[in-house]
Amino acid sequence: MTLSQVEQEITRHFAAGAAAAADPAAMTAFLALRSALERGEARAAEPDPSAPTGWRVNAWVKQGILLGFRLGALEESSAGRLSFVDKHTYPARLFSAADGVRMVPGGSSVRSGAYVARGVVCMPPMYINAGAYVDEGTMVDSHALVGSCAQIGKRVHLSAAAQIGGVLEPVNASPVVIEDDVLIGGNSGVYEGTLVRKGAVLAAGTILTRGTPLFDLVKGEVLRASAGSSLVVPENAVVVPGARAVSKGKGQEWGLSLYAPAIVKYRDDKTDLSTTLEEILR
Repeated sequence: MTLSQVEQEITRHFAAGAAAAADPAAMTAFLALRSALERGEARAAEPDPSAPTGWRVNAWVKQGILLGFRLGALEESSAGRLSFVDKHTYPARLFSAADGVRMVPGGSSVRSGAYVARGVVCMPPMYINAGAYVDEGTMVDSHALVGSCAQIGKRVHLSAAAQIGGVLEPVNASPVVIEDDVLIGGNSGVYEGTLVRKGAVLAAGTILTRGTPLFDLVKGEVLRASAGSSLVVPENAVVVPGARAVSKGKGQEWGLSLYAPAIVKYRDDKTDLSTTLEEILR
């Protein structure tokens, strides 16, 4: 099937609801989509210059991923003495040296339906979920998570314990997007469709969600998600965790502060020098 035919079939079977489970053609369409996802030919979201944020959500792909869960039956699997039970439609992916992906021993897993490009380094233990897209030269460090449908660009470093949330439902909602050459510091979390533009740096411990205001100390602006768009971290922004004082009520009386991430600078040659270690590690 061509990709357009796969789209038509996925849309039809998803609309059929529970009845799709009785139609063998539904599984055929899902397996075709899963293969296209693993080849990077189908994506839950992809660059689109005509879209307001530069990214277009492919709702039909998300429908297909959900269809796979609907069609799946619980199945046992094992790795040595370890046993697992999961939907048979989403087994763990297997890699060979020909794939050009470094899968370092130690408990990592990539679910079927995820795209992992050549040159990606997977440090144990890390996890990449179905529908995710991880582009060339990216490092997924220990204890890092790439959630379902999350889009990760080229030469990104997801540091230890970084959490990149996925957005599978609603199907028309944008997943988290991390563009090229971004550095995500350790123990950071990017959730709820946040878009991190190319070259940005998130310091360790930075948390960004749809409801998180981002304070740009350089330009004197407060960046927020709007009704039709997610929070957007500007290109080359350097974001650090911060705090702002509560100015009224008991919070003021008790001297409390609230979490407030802040852009403290925009990336320059000095910032780039501090990240050259990434190339050596790769």
